[in-house]
Amino acid sequence: MTVDDTGSGTAGDGRGDHPADPGEDPLALRLEQLILGAERRYTPFQAARSAGVSMELASRFWRAMGFADIGQAKALTEADVLALRRLAGLVEAGLLSEAMAVQVARSTGQTTARLAEWQIDSFLEGLTEPPEPGMTRTEVTYPLIELLLPELEEFLIYVWRRQLAAATGRVVQAADDEEMVDRRLAVGFADLVGFTRLTRRMEEEELGELVEAFETTAADLVAARGGRLIKTLGDEVLYAADDAGTAAEIALRLIETMANDETMPELRVGMAFGTVTTRMGDVFGTTVNLASRLTSIAPRDAVLVDSAFAQELIRTGDAPASEAQAAEEAAAAEKEGTQPPVYRFALQPMWQRPVRGLGVVEPWLLSRRGTER
Repeated sequence: MTVDDTGSGTAGDGRGDHPADPGEDPLALRLEQLILGAERRYTPFQAARSAGVSMELASRFWRAMGFADIGQAKALTEADVLALRRLAGLVEAGLLSEAMAVQVARSTGQTTARLAEWQIDSFLEGLTEPPEPGMTRTEVTYPLIELLLPELEEFLIYVWRRQLAAATGRVVQAADDEEMVDRRLAVGFADLVGFTRLTRRMEEEELGELVEAFETTAADLVAARGGRLIKTLGDEVLYAADDAGTAAEIALRLIETMANDETMPELRVGMAFGTVTTRMGDVFGTTVNLASRLTSIAPRDAVLVDSAFAQELIRTGDAPASEAQAAEEAAAAEKEGTQPPVYRFALQPMWQRPVRGLGVVEPWLLSRRGTER
């Protein structure tokens, strides 16, 4: 939880922790103590002094983690002191710069905040419905969290370690240091068609279920085929893959899966291949912008790619340069009694068109071709 540098509290954004007041719910305090594993003992100033860091640095860390300002209320625990001490220790040891330590705090805070919100809204809310008439949610919540907490904590650590191992593997395979930050990736956007109209026709609960089903399906397909889900934006998902063939397979399977589900709107996908800047798990740059623009002009239930993406598929043998070339290769192979090349994908050049902010681009329509290898 954050403080201002002068020690005077501000209202914050209403989403973080706040100091206890006489009217605070006793159950909320008990739950906080259960989850944090410690009682409130320190003001922010006392916590910073105990951790051996300046108030300015403590404030930067707390704000980066996404907690609301609390002035100088006694609302921090021994765990807060330990977290400050650890971050400051990494800086003092020269393992992280101060700016990088703040980024660690911010990326961790943003990711876990979203996870915690989801668990409370979608998971615990349903589980804490009183099982019997006459029981209150209060009587159910504390023992349930007491049972779930250690299991969820262990699972979180397991998933984090698995993800860290995968990310580390990608980094050590990079050709050089520059590629670790600015890498050549295939980037794709998948967008539900007509989502704005749906929001006016559907009840909120129905809309929420549709979005959840879309995000779940997309996340599963992206992961299963070797891609990485970067983020979800309600009616749109952004994903990346190390090679164009993987990204193309993901895109077509998304289209096919959604088309077979009568409850889902139509889908369109835009993809581009090129240099991408990665920061805090997100991707940026012209390649990402181009993929987004291609999505906006893609036909329904279709995939558009940029020329760099098309050329990469041709280079790797995943698609022929043209159907004429494929026909010539098939005829030559038949004459020689050999097997012709087997291509997974077909590419059809579309009309060149100006794209806002990116000049004239040549989209290619991607589809399946022949038998998968």
